[in-house]
Amino acid sequence: QVQLVQSGGGLVQAGGSLRLSCAASGGTFSRHDMGWFRQAPGKEREFIAAIRWSGGSTYYANSVKGRFTISRDNANNTVYLQMNSLKPEDTAVYFCAGRWGPTYSNYGPGGYSYWGQGTQVTVSS
Repeated sequence: QVQLVQSGGGLVQAGGSLRLSCAASGGTFSRHDMGWFRQAPGKEREFIAAIRWSGGSTYYANSVKGRFTISRDNANNTVYLQMNSLKPEDTAVYFCAGRWGPTYSNYGPGGYSYWGQGTQVTVSS
């Protein structure tokens, strides 16, 4: 059973940067696709970034492309989300998530069964 513990987040002014971390334990991290989702008040959860288990290829939603970077450190069982040029509309609770990578051949949001606890990101204007 994979457990994910998030850190980072907080309050930042528009245009600023934050980095979220998500540390995994209890499984073979290197064989898991890892993703980041976010949920703003009154809105559905949004799939914003993913990194594949094999080769480390990445996916970004249009809403964050060019501003956010997902990366992973398999030696330390950690996935990161570097967020730059933050906007007020990025305000949300951010969640990391994992799924067994070999099962999937695409970047879709399905199959993520391990979830971090969520962390609040607030961007002030």
